[in-house]
Amino acid sequence: MVRLIPVAVFLCAYIPAVLYDYHMFQLNSYDIKTQIKWLARNSIRGYALRHILVFYHCLRPQRAKKPLVYTNRLKRMLLTNGLLTAAGVAFSCFRGLAGEALVLGGLFFLSPVLVMLSAVINAPLERAVNLWYIADARRILQKMPRLIVIGITGSYGKTSTKYFLNRLLSQKYNVLMTPESYNTPMGVVKTIRGQLKPIHEIFICEMGAKKRGEIKELCDIVHPAYGIISSIGPQHLETFKSLDNIIKTKFELARALSPDGVMFLNYENEYIRNTPCTPKTVSYGRTIPGCDYSARNIRVSGAGSAFDITLAGGGEYRFETKLLGLHQVENITGAVAAADYLGVEPEDLVAAVRRLQSVPHRLELTTRRGLTIIDDAYNANVSGTKAALDVLGMFDAVKILVTPGMVELGDREDQYNRQFGIDAAAVCDYVILVGARRTRSILGGLKSVGYPEEKIRVAENLDEAFKEINTIPAGGLPKVVLLENDLPDNY
Repeated sequence: MVRLIPVAVFLCAYIPAVLYDYHMFQLNSYDIKTQIKWLARNSIRGYALRHILVFYHCLRPQRAKKPLVYTNRLKRMLLTNGLLTAAGVAFSCFRGLAGEALVLGGLFFLSPVLVMLSAVINAPLERAVNLWYIADARRILQKMPRLIVIGITGSYGKTSTKYFLNRLLSQKYNVLMTPESYNTPMGVVKTIRGQLKPIHEIFICEMGAKKRGEIKELCDIVHPAYGIISSIGPQHLETFKSLDNIIKTKFELARALSPDGVMFLNYENEYIRNTPCTPKTVSYGRTIPGCDYSARNIRVSGAGSAFDITLAGGGEYRFETKLLGLHQVENITGAVAAADYLGVEPEDLVAAVRRLQSVPHRLELTTRRGLTIIDDAYNANVSGTKAALDVLGMFDAVKILVTPGMVELGDREDQYNRQFGIDAAAVCDYVILVGARRTRSILGGLKSVGYPEEKIRVAENLDEAFKEINTIPAGGLPKVVLLENDLPDNY
């Protein structure tokens, strides 16, 4: 009975610690290299102290922004981890009391290694499971030879363009789109296997990537007939390594189209405009002369946007939307171009654009605690922060920025966040930085242009940030708050 006490103590410490590490591993996309970098980045004064902090983290009451999801893959890894741990515990029972404590202590401090080891051991099984799901998705698609597949990719704007195109095409067709941010192979496969029905005429497939070859992998599953590239910019540089790799990856979509396929390209983006494209191309933009679809006479304000679009087949139509920002005009123009090309009547497009709703957490205008909120909390990027600040600047109010900064920008992360601070100083009345360590570069940018220090606040989390907002004097004006990015728990 006495021998069971060390085991009980070990399990009380080990289980919450290992679940925390699996949570971080899941947020790091089950990528071992990313997990190792995360472990190195979050090791504070050594490995042992990290575990003490993890144990404290697991005991204190809190709510994760994105809780651990017990998927079948995770359950299989937990089973493998459990078998490895059980073998270690059994071995410890034959080592004497001191030896037992030593082995159990070793298992506790090596829990992050066991988490990654369970992924390595399960890798052949996971590949086999994934290949079966992919084959099943391909079988479903093969049974629908008349289905039109549209692939959408881009460093930013692809999700918004997807939502808008779905709404516009639904005026004429039965359409299915990948939901939310389901833009990975298994997310796309899950959508096909769970939602695609014989009644669907068009499947809009969002395609995300963090490294070379991932767009091609998606195209090999769904074989798109049409493609849209909404933008290209410095996003996920930590894994892409260079902008050239990003450009090549996004244009994997173009290279995957059949000879009679059509690419819709946002010529407002210089990287897209200057990259050769072999399939037939349809261009759209707002300031570039000669585009097939061109947005003109644009009027934007805090109440929305109004603009004319010249269609490729002739004719010009006035569009109005409640959506905010010039970049949304570009996204809508791209969706209008594809929908018009596929035969949706212009009058129906005008009516559908008027009814468009904001995509959640992408410049979504909401109210909270009596404040006007511009919720742009999803995955901020370099171009997106500039667009969001432009929108904030349209309001006649006390303009407040709340942000933890941008991530996944590799060795340029400090540079881009510093410029973010400089840009914010030109627009914002107050800046609330979420996380002192993460936002040092933004703070440096603010200070470099003489932004008043009394108008800079630092908060540990979003709840603290809103408490700070309540202390900001308004002078009779309303307060408008821009929430720019919301980092997941692994940051």
